[in-house]
Amino acid sequence: MNTADSAAGQQYKELENVKRLPILITLVIGAFFSILNETLLNIAFYDLTIDLNVSYTTIQWLSTSYMLVVGILIPISALLVQWFTTRQMFIGAMVLFSAGTLVCAVAPEFTVLLIGRIIQALGTGLMLPVMMNTILILYPPEKRGAAMGSIGLVIMFAPAIGPTLSGLILESLEWRWLFYLVFPFAVISVIIAAIYLKNVSQVTKPKVDMLSVILSTIGFGGIVYGFSSAGEGDWTVPKVYLTLIIGGISLLLFIWRQLVSRTPILNLRAFLSPMFSLSTVLLIIVMMSLFSTLMLLPIFLQQGLLMTAFAAGLILLPGGVLNGFLSPITGKLFDKLGPRVLVIPGTIILIVVMWLFTQINLETSSGTLILYHCIMMVAISMIMMPAQTNGLNQLPKTLYPHGTAILNTLQQVSGAIGVAFFISIMSSGMKSYMAGAADPTAENLASLALNAGVHNSFRVGMIFAIVALVLALFVKKAKAPEA
Repeated sequence: MNTADSAAGQQYKELENVKRLPILITLVIGAFFSILNETLLNIAFYDLTIDLNVSYTTIQWLSTSYMLVVGILIPISALLVQWFTTRQMFIGAMVLFSAGTLVCAVAPEFTVLLIGRIIQALGTGLMLPVMMNTILILYPPEKRGAAMGSIGLVIMFAPAIGPTLSGLILESLEWRWLFYLVFPFAVISVIIAAIYLKNVSQVTKPKVDMLSVILSTIGFGGIVYGFSSAGEGDWTVPKVYLTLIIGGISLLLFIWRQLVSRTPILNLRAFLSPMFSLSTVLLIIVMMSLFSTLMLLPIFLQQGLLMTAFAAGLILLPGGVLNGFLSPITGKLFDKLGPRVLVIPGTIILIVVMWLFTQINLETSSGTLILYHCIMMVAISMIMMPAQTNGLNQLPKTLYPHGTAILNTLQQVSGAIGVAFFISIMSSGMKSYMAGAADPTAENLASLALNAGVHNSFRVGMIFAIVALVLALFVKKAKAPEA
């Protein structure tokens, strides 16, 4: 055993007396309600446009701003976790989230509601990297799969049930109750953290490179904002291509700055670990497919099959529940069997289900759509956490904060890119279908055009899944140089 392994083993031995389960439960509760809010409000947009007397384009900022702030903050979190203790970061994040939730609940106008959402996003952006970094420190590599599976349950299950839960609440209560009902749980999470959460990370207080912080903010913020805006339908408007150009240039300068800096805020040397690099690319592709599907299916269900928002949410519920149930199981299987026996079959299943989605039409039954969505979520559960845990396992301990920040940032950015990219493909397919329609006055022309656009999007998604399978063939069980 080398010196690095001895040091790592000694650290995990020192943490043996720490009660891990209460810490894990604390992290899971806080993360669940933080991530739930990414999709909880979307189904209430129509009610909000009426109640707050604003346009749908304006209301979309409640979602875009959330993604934008989280995308900006996560890279900086790699620095913050080295300046503040685990307790300070987590409790601070949840206090911010709780405060933002309360502001949203009592908001008298759109501007105040938007400010509340931004405060919520600040809490979420701090929460995710702290949660994953704590798991990496607290659990040795051979036990991380099960712990990361619990985190996977939260990351996948919370946004999946958001639309269903929101629809259920809005059936009998006004939109403010979406926040009133979340607020007590956020406060409870703060109380539990104050009692049970222990400091497991080391505070080193590295030098703050403000230029890197500025470049990171402009770079990631510009890209997320540009793609989110493009998802509204038009790539040619200045606010889309100019923000993408400015964001891209800033991101390149940020990357250069990190490579030449002695104390980078986001250490890109993590990519020197082959399994981490491979897992990162694989996760980007899978996240693009996942986020786009979660956007395409509700549109198809509501506009194509004319379902209510609540009914559409119910269609997606079984798959979300199944994924949440399977994530801890796949985590334990990863600990025992390694990543290949999960990731390779998972990508094969993803290819199959993407092909199945290209076959749906306006006559497809609800049961069939539920089945296809469940199959997709099984595939995602077999790929996401095993690939992510395997990639992080190859990093030395000093790169844990940077590795988790990189993965969380790129997942957020790839989600925004995936939604915009696939929605654009769908819109283009719809226009082409309408332009070539034999009967432009047909009563169900819009629904048929939507069906054609959705088919185009899922065909491209199938190509992405094939690329994911090729990458999965190169996945090997990672061994950590715990240093």
